[in-house]
This record gives sequence, structure tokens and C-alpha cells, in this order.
Amino acid sequence: MTFPDALITPLTIAAVLGGGIVAGVLLGFSSFIIRTLRELTAADGIRFMQSINRTIVRSPFILAFIGTTLLSGTLIVFGVVLSTRGAEQAAAAPWLIAGGAFYLLGTFLVTALFNVPRNTALDGVDPASAAGHAVWREYLGSWVRWNHVRTVAACGATILFAVALAVRAVV
Repeated sequence: MTFPDALITPLTIAAVLGGGIVAGVLLGFSSFIIRTLRELTAADGIRFMQSINRTIVRSPFILAFIGTTLLSGTLIVFGVVLSTRGAEQAAAAPWLIAGGAFYLLGTFLVTALFNVPRNTALDGVDPASAAGHAVWREYLGSWVRWNHVRTVAACGATILFAVALAVRAVV
């Protein structure tokens, strides 16, 4: 077994685990956390979400989120390397590349371009103000739509990485 072959399986297993953790957390937001926040007053919902946004970046979740981002980039590179080899070794390459692309584009990039700016805007408002309430109404719609996108992307990446593992095990 040569480099990067010895690393592909353990890194792909780590990407499956990381992607699954991220997908689960994001699904929790889409399925019940945001629904619960909608039941609160705007001021209480803003305060709660501001607290979540400040806490999540210092939590173990961020290790799974950033770690899976790094793994995804690495597995794309390894997939490209594998794709240049014989058909048997190249069989997992498209799955690795697709899984990495799903996560990088659909989870990481969507978070950076759409969710984080909304979190930053929400963090800057006074929860009791009219401006804060207006930001909150917009936040509940647009942030959730983008969260659905990144949830589906993280689930898709997890599935694609799992298929890559299965293909490697069969070949």
C-alpha cells in the first residue's frame, strides 16, 4: 500500500463520522431548535440565538465542522490521485471527489457565505429594539433556508463518503 492509499480509508471513515455529526446538528436546528425559537418572543429568540452563535464557535462541534472541511479537501485531492490509476483503484475516486465537493460547497461555503453573515448581523442588534425584531423576522426565514441547504449537503457528503468506503472494500 502506498501513500496516499494507506490514509484514504481512515480519513474517509473520519469524514463519514464528521459529516454525520455536522448533519445531525444542522438537522436539529432545522427540525426543532428554530421551531422552538419561533414560539418565543422576538427578544427572547434573539437572545437565545445570539447565545448559541457565541457558544457554538467554542464548542467541540466546531472541531467536527472544520475537521470535516479539511478532510473533504484532502479527500478530493486523494480522489484525483486515485482517478489517475487503474480502474480498480480509481473506482472510489468519483465518490471521494463528490463527497468532498458536497461538503465544501454545500456545507462549508454556504455556512461562510450565508449563515455566518446572518449570525453576525443578529449579534449586532439589541434584542428589545424594533430593528432587532426586523432582523429576527428576516433571520428566521433566510437563515433557515440556507440551513436546510447545508443540512442536505452534509447528509449527501456523508452518504457519498460511505459509498466510497464500500467501493474500496469491494474492490
